[in-house]
Amino acid sequence: MSGTTVWLTPENKRRLDALKRHPGESYNDVIGRLIAMAVDAEPLSEETIRGIEDALEDIRAGRFYSEHEIENEFCMKE
Repeated sequence: MSGTTVWLTPENKRRLDALKRHPGESYNDVIGRLIAMAVDAEPLSEETIRGIEDALEDIRAGRFYSEHEIENEFCMKE
């Protein structure tokens, strides 16, 4: 197994120390967990991204119904 030296600020080292599950856990294991958390195993599809962008554009253009309007339309008042 080969290794690489990495320079850390004292603050980042303290933060990595705080993320250890136990005192003997290696920084390599901590960093590995962080990397696994940062990588999305199921990224959004292009179709989903386009749908989100379209929905945001509708909201910006005012093409939406408020919760109050929907309740009134479907007689959902309590």
